This record gives sequence, C-alpha cells and structure tokens, in this order.
Amino acid sequence: MSSTESPDARTVPTVPPGGSIRSGAGEALRTVTLPGLSLAVRSRPPLAEGLAPALYVHGLGGSSMNWSDLMARLAHRVDGEALDLPGFGHSPPPDDGDYSITAHARAVIRYLDASERGPVHLFGNSLGGAVATRVAAVRPDLVRTATLISPALPELRPQRTAVPTAILAVPGIMPLFIRATKGWSPERHTREVLALCYGDPRRVSAETFEDAVAEYERRLGLPYFWDVMMRSARGIVDAYTLGGQHSLWRQAERVLAPTLLVYGMRDQLVGFRMARRAGRSFRDSRLLELVEAGHVAMMEEPETVARAFEELLDDVDARHARGTGGGGAPRG
Repeated sequence: MSSTESPDARTVPTVPPGGSIRSGAGEALRTVTLPGLSLAVRSRPPLAEGLAPALYVHGLGGSSMNWSDLMARLAHRVDGEALDLPGFGHSPPPDDGDYSITAHARAVIRYLDASERGPVHLFGNSLGGAVATRVAAVRPDLVRTATLISPALPELRPQRTAVPTAILAVPGIMPLFIRATKGWSPERHTREVLALCYGDPRRVSAETFEDAVAEYERRLGLPYFWDVMMRSARGIVDAYTLGGQHSLWRQAERVLAPTLLVYGMRDQLVGFRMARRAGRSFRDSRLLELVEAGHVAMMEEPETVARAFEELLDDVDARHARGTGGGGAPRG
C-alpha cells in the first residue's frame, strides 16, 4: 500500500480471520441463554473420556473460530469449548450494552457457573487474555491453568502501530473511519487486518483468506457491528486507566493458577517488551517467545502453542503427584 493512500492502513479494527472450513470440521455451535445474555459456544468432542474441560476466549473483533486449529490439536488432552463474547461472532449484544473487560469477565464466569464445567484450563488472546486474567484473579476456583496469548495488559507507552486501534475508542472517530473506508472491498479490509495481526501474512492459506473475507462480509451486515467494535475498544482503554486493586497488573499478581504466557516478537498490537513484566507479575508462570509470530500465535503457530500447553499440563500433573500443586484450584 502506498504511503500516500488514505486512511492509514493501521487504523483498522482488529478482526482476526476465522478458522478455515477444514479446521472447523467436527465442531458444533450452540447458543446458551442466560438472563440478559446469549452466548454462542463452539465445541469439539474430546478424543477420550474424562478429560479436563477447557475454555477459549477470543480477542477484540475475533470469534470462537480463532481457536479452531488449537482446539483440534488439544482434543486429546482437554475437553474444549470456545465462547463468542457478547456482540462478537454469533453472540448477540448483551441487554445492558456493557462491553467492558469486567462485563466480559462476568459473562465468562456466569457461563462457567451455569454450565458447571469449572475449574477449566482457561485460554485467552488479546482482549480475551485480559478477560481471562480478571476471571482467574477473582474466581480462582474456576481456573486450573491459564494460557494467555498476547494478553491486552496495560502499557505505559503503547507501540506506535497499536495507537490507531485504540483511537477507535474516541467518541466520533468511528463514523469518520466508516466514511473513510467506505470504498474498501472486503478483500482489502481483510488483507490490512492480516498484515496487522500476523507476523507473516504469507502464512495464511487461500482458503483461510476466503473464509475471513466471507466472515467479514457477514459481520458487516450486522446492525450492531461498528458499535460493538467502538464500545469494546473503549472498554480496553478504560481498563488501562484503572488503578488500585482493579488494575489488571494488580490482578495478574493475584492469579494462583499455573500460567503459560505466549508472546510474538512481531506483534504490532501488544508490545513484546511486556513479556518480561508479565513473567514477573504472574506468580507461577512460564514464558514462550515466538520469533516469527505476531498477535495471534494460536493461529500462526498452533502446533508450537499446543506443545507448550501440553508441557505445562505435564508439569502441573507432576507437581500434583508430588503434592506440590502450587495453585488454588484442583488440577487435572
């Protein structure tokens, strides 16, 4: 894209592409209705009986499809489900119109309480990583382990490429963006998003690209699409300003569950420099640094992320066998 073209290609709502049709084969999608809230839940049958449950939470603009590849690779170790957060994927907006991180965390907690699936191995990417952090901090009884991929934790000095996405939270900016990008084709929009989310967009297959274009077109037809994006971006910005016990970093220090932190060195949305701080903040953590990955490592390098999670499970199981569990929730 030429530097003279407008608007800036980085000023793009972060809508990672959905999983391919092949990666979604064997999955089921159902709707769970709670008071004031309906959630679409994607599931994949486990490959063995008695496996511990897992729950996957996507990032800003994403959906449960973002986890299809990783869910498939871990079906022999966990009984996996992935949520569409309120207003995203196939979940309608919540009745109260609240898209704060606290509200998303409340939705996850309400689902886990209603389904009685907890404690779970909890996964989160970006916004979902911040949500998972809050859930693990306030309800340790619901979380066996936490796997956080580029979690959206506050940065004092956000990297330049992340600033335009945050600006979408400013009142009045979203209508300007919509008008400025009115002539963009779904293909162009998808390419710009891939360039923002992936360390190397060339890794995306033609099939996945086509699926992502179709998913973007579907979402664009939803009357609440842009409003959800704006309010959710605002929710992240608001969470960054909270201090005291409500600070996400303070809550990270309260997480008891063994935690796997995954950061991509080519991430343009969450600074790689935050990996070290996260490693110091989560009391029982291990860090996976991926040289070629960007913001959605579970989609870019699902095999590597799956292997790291299995190593975490093996370590937790070994500690449990020795009677040195180290976490606040039952293990398994």
